[in-house]
Amino acid sequence: MATSQFIAHITSAGERWDLLAWRFYGDPTEYSPIIMANPSVSIEAVFEAGITIYIPILNPTSTPANLPPWKTSANGAA
Repeated sequence: MATSQFIAHITSAGERWDLLAWRFYGDPTEYSPIIMANPSVSIEAVFEAGITIYIPILNPTSTPANLPPWKTSANGAA
């Protein structure tokens, strides 16, 4: 991850790993990259205010499989 870029986020009381994934990635199940980028942060159910969390900037992998055919780039749209 040495070449990855990050967004530094300061937590508010009550934030969670999944809420950060939802906010930054649009998918609450994508919290794993955030946890991996923050090995010094304890895995807790909720954060206290004022913790710096580094959010990796992920490269888009591909078009989601659940899009209809007219929304995929293979058909000249999107």
